[in-house]
Amino acid sequence: MWMTVGEQRFAISLADNAATRAFVTLLPLTLEMSDLNRNEKYASLPQALPAQASKPGTIHNGDLMLYSTDTLVIFYTTFDSTYAYTRLGHIGDAARLAQALGRRDVQVTFSQN
Repeated sequence: MWMTVGEQRFAISLADNAATRAFVTLLPLTLEMSDLNRNEKYASLPQALPAQASKPGTIHNGDLMLYSTDTLVIFYTTFDSTYAYTRLGHIGDAARLAQALGRRDVQVTFSQN
């Protein structure tokens, strides 16, 4: 799967779970993502996905997660968290991620090719 932010494209390695399979059926999908806490971008999905949340403890730069059943989250900083998420995948070349996403709201497109 791919994620495009402006002119930059990132490969995403997908997790093998029901939430990820349901997310892929929504593609292609363009979302206006808002910044939260200067470490993540989030957006509401058009429909709920089958969540199986757990507390990862440490969130890693590049993690693509589902919060609750309908909020997509991209993390661009590594930090410890007590929140529960369903893992959807991991974005490759995460070193470029923070710069590509910036600190403001941003349009992000997810696609299969």
